[in-house]
Amino acid sequence: MLFRKAAPWCAAPVLAAAPSAAFAAPPAVDTGDTAWMLTSTALVLMMTIPGLALFYGGMVRKKNVLATLMQSFAICCIITIVWMVAGYSLTFSTGTPYIGDLSRVMLNGIGAHIAKGADIGFTLGQGSSNPTVMTIPESVYMMFQMTFAIITPALITGAFADRMKFSALCVFTVLWSLLVYAPIAHWVWSPIGWVAGFGAIDFAGGTVVHINAGIAGLVAALVLGKRHGYGTDDLAPFNLTYAVIGASLLWVGWFGFNAGSAVGSNGRAGMAMATTQIATAAAAVGWMVAEWARTGKPTVLGIISGAVAGLVAITPAAGFVLPGGALVIGLAAGVICYFAATSLKHALGYDDSLDAFGVHGVGGILGALLTGVFAYGPLSATDANPAGISGSFAQFVIQAKAVGVTIVWCAVVTFILLKIVDLAVGLRVSSEQEQEGLDMALHGERIS
Repeated sequence: MLFRKAAPWCAAPVLAAAPSAAFAAPPAVDTGDTAWMLTSTALVLMMTIPGLALFYGGMVRKKNVLATLMQSFAICCIITIVWMVAGYSLTFSTGTPYIGDLSRVMLNGIGAHIAKGADIGFTLGQGSSNPTVMTIPESVYMMFQMTFAIITPALITGAFADRMKFSALCVFTVLWSLLVYAPIAHWVWSPIGWVAGFGAIDFAGGTVVHINAGIAGLVAALVLGKRHGYGTDDLAPFNLTYAVIGASLLWVGWFGFNAGSAVGSNGRAGMAMATTQIATAAAAVGWMVAEWARTGKPTVLGIISGAVAGLVAITPAAGFVLPGGALVIGLAAGVICYFAATSLKHALGYDDSLDAFGVHGVGGILGALLTGVFAYGPLSATDANPAGISGSFAQFVIQAKAVGVTIVWCAVVTFILLKIVDLAVGLRVSSEQEQEGLDMALHGERIS
């Protein structure tokens, strides 16, 4: 059987193709793995609330801070329900290589192996051609993946900050989660996903989370149009202190995002944590130096944006590369994302309010491609594939193919969904509401 290494569930060396006996007797839960995954789940949830909420909230104008915080908090609540009802089933049930089925709707069957308060491991993809034995309860795995499903649409909101109706956001979030996030996550992370099948590797979500969110954000920014006063009014951030706190929470929470994607308390998780720290610091320095050289002043907004760019770029590579590769990926991400968020945006004229595309889209693409360059084989080696997956031109091409199909599906379906939502409830607030501020216009509240 062809070895496929492309998802958090198969990132740890302890996870291997299950022998036939595993179907009858799944392994006992490993308490160390479970403890780490419970911790990682909490860390990733913290990335959205309060991390991303504060990061984005600190970068908008005072009249839109509460509305921006509300978007992240509401998405957390909405996606929790959507994931429980259908998202998990569509993503991680076996189904076809393109989408899961509805066998796990309402988390059907999740309590099948619980007796007297004790749970056992489960087999992901049981009955498929590529089953994977897990050493944590399925409830923990489901929750860990839920936090990824939560933060992805929340990231999109940075691209259209200050101008989307809250009702439109709620409807769009549900549809996008089911029709864009779930299929792409299934392609990449299901045991039989077709993108994983052609050999693409994504340790913690470069394609599934960041390219997906970045492209959707760019499409949304183009469909909604520019903010009122863009290019003429002062759109400076209200409170960069909030943004620094948010970025710091994102950085710490990202260890759950990346190291947690080893799905175990093991050496792979340790390496993913190390590469995450190194790439993030390198990207922050890279952005800072590029901005300093170009404008004469290194800004607070710049260094925290660079750090986030590094976190994004290392995500697909975290468990595949060594520290040296992480350093290069981080430095490249800091410099390239800086120019994407400034020069590229200004040259093309789109209003990506908080640089969701410039940081997440561009950083995700860069990280996914460089994973194919710097992957170190022994980190992904198994008994079935002793050499693991190493960086090469062939792997770079495979990564580029995965990036391409993600961009196409996300862009086309996101555009269609936005047009449907616009027809149903309208996408954009009125000019009067936008000038008044979304805090009062949509929620009847304001920061005094």
